[in-house]
Parts: sequence; C-alpha cells; structure tokens
Amino acid sequence: MRLWFFIGVFLCVSSEVFAQKRVYAIDGDSIKLGAQNVRLAHIDAPEYYQTCRREDKSSYNCGIKAKEKLESLMKLGELDCKTIGKDIYNRDMCECFVGNININLEMVKSGWAVVYRSDEKMYLEAQKEAKQARFGVWQGRFMKPELYRILFK
Repeated sequence: MRLWFFIGVFLCVSSEVFAQKRVYAIDGDSIKLGAQNVRLAHIDAPEYYQTCRREDKSSYNCGIKAKEKLESLMKLGELDCKTIGKDIYNRDMCECFVGNININLEMVKSGWAVVYRSDEKMYLEAQKEAKQARFGVWQGRFMKPELYRILFK
C-alpha cells in the first residue's frame, strides 16, 4: 500500500505544471516559472552567496540553505502563484501555494526568510516565532538581505 502511495506522490510531483513549464528556485525568494521571473511577496531571503554565522560563530552559506528550503517546499506538489503586484525590476510579486501551503509564509516560519516591506500580521507573527525558536538565519547572526545587497552588489 505504501509503495502505491509513493508512486502516486511521484506522479503528482511530475504534474502538468512541472512537465509543461520549467519551474525552479533561483534563490530563496525568487522562482522561474517558464519564462516568467517571480519574486515571492512579503519576504526577503539571504542572497545566494550570502553567509551567516551560527551561535558558535562558525559560518555557513545561508543563501544556499534558503534556496534549498524553497526547493523542498516546491517539491511538495503543483505550484500555484497569485500575482499581487510588480517589483522595481518589473517582476511579478506573488504569493505562491502548494495546495493550501503558503510557501512565502513557510519560508518565514522556517527562518530562511525575513519579512520584507510588509505589515501583514501573519508574516510578522511567523517571523517573531521563528526568531524566538532560533530557526534558520535566527540561529545566530546575519545581515538582513536588503543591507547585504546594498553593501555587496
């Protein structure tokens, strides 16, 4: 029975969206849907090459970790993105879901993204809880991605 369940899950992951459009994470807060570049709304994840420090002061590549977390969420099923605006680079700003899972919110809950230019209560609460639990980037010290971009790009 379990084998059939896993086969069914595999077939769902290989669903129409993935078969017809190339869908992949660019970094922890941007995805490519076919030819469309999408920026995840309300969040900002570490830049791909950004490093952070753990509590023991050892460094790790938090940008890659953020991308890996986003990829793991995208693998849960068919991606459905709802455009809520445009960013300064004319990319669609979207809230993306896999089923009823808001992957933008999950990135903040897991600590691999911070709230960005948003006063949405659910995002602010998720960030507060991730910070208290020391999840993701909150496990040590990090530079906010917005500041990192200003200083290093």
